[in-house]
Amino acid sequence: MEIILANPRGFCAGVYMAIDVIDQLLDICPDQTIYVYHEIVHNRHVVERFIEKGVVFVEDIEETPEGAIVVFSAHGVSPRIREASKTRSLTSVDATCPLVTKVHAEAIRLAKKGFEILLIGHENHQEVIGTKGEAPDSIRVVESQEHARVIEVTKDKPLAYLTQTTLSTDDAEQIIHELKLRFPDIKPPSSNSICYATTNRQRAVRALAPATDLTLVVGSGNSSNSVRLAEISENVGTEAYLI
Repeated sequence: MEIILANPRGFCAGVYMAIDVIDQLLDICPDQTIYVYHEIVHNRHVVERFIEKGVVFVEDIEETPEGAIVVFSAHGVSPRIREASKTRSLTSVDATCPLVTKVHAEAIRLAKKGFEILLIGHENHQEVIGTKGEAPDSIRVVESQEHARVIEVTKDKPLAYLTQTTLSTDDAEQIIHELKLRFPDIKPPSSNSICYATTNRQRAVRALAPATDLTLVVGSGNSSNSVRLAEISENVGTEAYLI
């Protein structure tokens, strides 16, 4: 049996940065409990390692004791969560991926200019929830080609689109194609917002999978990146498992 490792592989820089934030806090504040709003990254091995060190992950900011230290995950949070943290006198540490922060900033800028924004992504993904929260009255989520074909937009209002950073490039391009067919004047992002690390890993699987009999993706089922890598392998005809 021959095992071939895809290259590049592993975590992106944003994930390593978020993990390092917690490691540093554990060193700096050994006598304080570190709380994290949502999983710091969508990887159970990482999360369980931090739980063993005493880190507490919460799904509701109200679960964090007043005055505690809370870390915002790499996926970013909405202004509502940041404001709730201030109200509870929390010491907040932002581990949001810089690329996600860039998407947030562009959403704010477009909304202020009066654009209706179509956010290509998964409605319930934490990154999308955070981005949508920056301009809730201006952003609508588009999840698929089918959705792009039927979504209604406000007439006589400029239209733009943004993308979730961890999307499959294939899926994103197909949805963007449908939107451009329906709305030729739709404004693209100022730069590609799909993470270059995500793109590179998807290309690696797309190139390697046809030459193999089986693809094993080491990742978690709630990781958009890991799920997409398995889907890409299957789309080129190679059976894939997420382990």
